[in-house]
Amino acid sequence: MNDAGVIRVLLADDEHLIRGALAALLSLEDDLQVVAEAASGPEALAMARAHRPDVAVLDLQMPGRDGVGVAAELRSELPDCRTMIVTSHGKPGHLKRALEAGARGFVPKTASAQQLAEIIRSVHGGSRYVDPDLAADAISAGDSPLTARETELLDLAADGASIAEIARRAALSPGTVRNYLSAAAAKLHAENRHAAARAARERGWL
Repeated sequence: MNDAGVIRVLLADDEHLIRGALAALLSLEDDLQVVAEAASGPEALAMARAHRPDVAVLDLQMPGRDGVGVAAELRSELPDCRTMIVTSHGKPGHLKRALEAGARGFVPKTASAQQLAEIIRSVHGGSRYVDPDLAADAISAGDSPLTARETELLDLAADGASIAEIARRAALSPGTVRNYLSAAAAKLHAENRHAAARAARERGWL
């Protein structure tokens, strides 16, 4: 925060209209200043490095890198910058990943600009804010049963890659990949790797 007591904010959202409207509304707050805007994950990181904001408000899904990935990187690069995730479809696994990445806020896009301003102030002051409905969903869904390797391979399978292609990208043998994906499908009660990837993505575990 600068000497005038103004909280410097970075807004990252690939939807230009939403980002622009939010920036305009937040600028009406005397103690908030939007110092940078970004439309992708890599751009958000570049803007954060250049402007060193107090709080980074990050859309969960952005091109290049999602908000959780950006939050994780900012935690190590700019530890004084608080991060918040804003999403229109918060799934249980997303909340867990966001908190593990150091995000201090997890907010639905249905929040008003006034609510968001209050949450920015709260997060900047050291508090944590998680939308109650998203938190309840996360608790009821439980944790992912998948191992890190199963998650990695299912993520590759979600894009429609063949077993051979997944094996090449993961530097494993096709047989090993099949075993991991079969185990993942069994845990998710899915008939094949594609259905398993779909199920995991719906729960926010990918």
